[in-house]
Amino acid sequence: MEPVIGLAVGRGTGPELATVFERVLTGITDRYSAGINITRSKRIYHSYFSLKADAGIERVRELTGEDADHYADFCRTLAALGVPAVFRTAVNAQSLYLVRRRLQAVKIDVMTTPDASLLLVRDQAQGFYTGENTHVPGALIRTMAFSREITEKVIAFAVRRARQEWPDGGIGQIVMAYKFHLLDGALDEWVAESAARHGVEIRLFQPDTVNRNLIEHGPHPRTLIIAGNEWADIMHVVLLDRFGSERQENRCTENVYLHPDAAGLVEYQTVHGSADDLAGTDTVNPVATVRAAAAIAERHAGCAGAVRMVERGLESLVRRGIGTPDLGGRHSTTAMVDALLDALEPAGLPTAAVNS
Repeated sequence: MEPVIGLAVGRGTGPELATVFERVLTGITDRYSAGINITRSKRIYHSYFSLKADAGIERVRELTGEDADHYADFCRTLAALGVPAVFRTAVNAQSLYLVRRRLQAVKIDVMTTPDASLLLVRDQAQGFYTGENTHVPGALIRTMAFSREITEKVIAFAVRRARQEWPDGGIGQIVMAYKFHLLDGALDEWVAESAARHGVEIRLFQPDTVNRNLIEHGPHPRTLIIAGNEWADIMHVVLLDRFGSERQENRCTENVYLHPDAAGLVEYQTVHGSADDLAGTDTVNPVATVRAAAAIAERHAGCAGAVRMVERGLESLVRRGIGTPDLGGRHSTTAMVDALLDALEPAGLPTAAVNS
């Protein structure tokens, strides 16, 4: 039976990137003679800019809630059907974080240097980003929560993922970056309990201390950082620049849901936003979407080596000067994807197409 992959599309450049995803995923699986089925959400979700264009404050609140309800239900349905993965283009952040709170999400990113490997696990299930708003005359009140249960789930996942990432030598150090001084000592207690439960040492720091240590010393050869989004979202591009050697616009990442309603479903996304200003111009950078398709093909559709195959294809485009304007090229999104698909050859097969 052919595997099924979910697809959720937001406004802005979402429809264009959804086409890129379908073309590349199908192109990869065709080369492996592996079938794939893609099931799309029936709703096109708002970007922040499409919301602002369409509505005032009250309508924005309604549409934000509707998008969150629909996407959460879509993810629950996929998980119940045993679908292993969904690719999502950029969606309004407020809707997303309502979903991430309900389904208890964490985001994973691995960054490597010649001397170190850094695993960043972002707690998307609690804190300021997941709060809800109450409007009163002349003010907006945002209410959020932290809990012992969610903190334990996030730590437990992060430790498991780190042990998978470094199975041979263990975790070098575990650092947590949270504004714990604002939480009456509760987070300190929960973290200490969780560390003892998992038999690890966890160092809980204020975000500015984590920043200073990374600037002065860099990451330990195997560093796990568990972070609240209040720090991680802002610092992500800095960490990529310093330790990842990669532009944010070229990266994809994965989100894992910890709630039983969506357990087993992994969400892949581009790191960049909806790029509404580029919608309809056929110039949006497709690299992150291409990489997401490769990761899904390799991990969930039986296409071993697909990630490396796609990276070879992307390298060949760079050598040939093929790229969208933001990459220094003069090609359209469609032309760049056409060239990439022509360059794809699984390992062990002739590489003439790659080097043409």
